[in-house]
Amino acid sequence: MSGKQKIFLLILGVIMVAFAVYYGLEMLSPTEILPEDVPVSERTTEEVIQKPDNIEKEYVNVFFIGQNENREEVYKAVKREYDASVDGSKLKFAINSLIAGPRMSEVSRGVYTEIPAGTEVISVQELPDKAVVNLSYDFETGGGTDSLYKRLYQLIKTAKRNSNVPVYLYIEGKRADVIGGEGIMLSQPLNDRSLDG
Repeated sequence: MSGKQKIFLLILGVIMVAFAVYYGLEMLSPTEILPEDVPVSERTTEEVIQKPDNIEKEYVNVFFIGQNENREEVYKAVKREYDASVDGSKLKFAINSLIAGPRMSEVSRGVYTEIPAGTEVISVQELPDKAVVNLSYDFETGGGTDSLYKRLYQLIKTAKRNSNVPVYLYIEGKRADVIGGEGIMLSQPLNDRSLDG
């Protein structure tokens, strides 16, 4: 291969890398455009049919952690738009949203979660007299006692706000009356006093 060919390939490679980086970063931009943020004239026919402007929107509250005006940590309710025809029950949608974590726009406003990455919702079973949230083992691992308390409160507050029946926590199909390696006692059904000991 001649010197000119090597230089040409080098320049071509640099251009390709620059192109990939530029467009790759554009794709990773944290800007979120929700369907309701797009003018009706720019929505697809399917979006207009699914969410006409004259239908009142429904929301669930999902609890993450943030700071108040005094820079103290507090549990913050984040509203998420809910559509029963797409998302199923409010509780199921809220729990899935909680486990998925805050959106980039919420993180940029200082909201975070103590729920470990890798935690999965195995099932959310709703019966007439109770609901069972079954999470993967990852929910109770890592982070220490303080983190475990915070993630439990996130779950408790989210479950209570989005269900009219008592909610029970199961880990990998087993009722979670003791959580984590520290052995935190959890009274059920989930309520504000579940961690009082």
